[in-house]
Amino acid sequence: MAHAAPHFVVEGNIGAGKSTFLRLIGAELGIDVIYEPTDKWQRKDKEGNLLDLFYKDTPRWAYTFQSYAFISRIQSQIEHEANVTTTDPQVYERSVYCDRYCFAKNCFELGFMSALEWSIYKEWFGWLVEAYTKKPSGFIYLRTTPDVCYTRIQKRSRCEESSIPLSYLEALHSRHEEWLINKHDVLPSLVNVPVLILDCTKEFETDSAARAIMLQQVEQFIASVQNRHNNESPLLHTPMQNAEQNSPKMLI
Repeated sequence: MAHAAPHFVVEGNIGAGKSTFLRLIGAELGIDVIYEPTDKWQRKDKEGNLLDLFYKDTPRWAYTFQSYAFISRIQSQIEHEANVTTTDPQVYERSVYCDRYCFAKNCFELGFMSALEWSIYKEWFGWLVEAYTKKPSGFIYLRTTPDVCYTRIQKRSRCEESSIPLSYLEALHSRHEEWLINKHDVLPSLVNVPVLILDCTKEFETDSAARAIMLQQVEQFIASVQNRHNNESPLLHTPMQNAEQNSPKMLI
């Protein structure tokens, strides 16, 4: 029986370097990359820019934005997979899981989403994800400090992000760590999904040595997961010990 294309998800805080990373692996490794559907969030017609509204008045738009982020991600994945004719790996920018475990959860914990909204969100999220979405073959976590993220956001000067405070990035960093590192309170189906952790505090776009190591780590991780995927063997990934410096760090 032919195997479906394994799909990986790149996760990380705002300003972690996801767009740059995805451009690099697309160009250098020839991997099929699917970006976040931000164009749908930033509609310039009479309906308005939902991403901009979210940052300008987060308590008002938090539930609306998080609901639409989920819908648009699923639409994007379905539309892309309908045209896939290869079993080569696909790499997506973020997932519905980061919406649930980082952004939506953060909105609730910071008081931007009411207890009722958070309860409703979790209820329909759990049902729809388990029933209708495809579990990732692996996560690639671009790990950075909130300070580095904040500096990069200020440097790139995207209009919607101009009001993001450092404290918001610090909270999101904690949510990413809880989810991808500690795997705290996640869906049972996600517990054994392998995670590749990449240190992205360096400017890997301009640092050729850091970039080469990172690309090698990604290739090794995808090959390892794809090999297990094809052979349907049990998970064997554990944190690396006594490994070479440029070997990938993986968690389950």
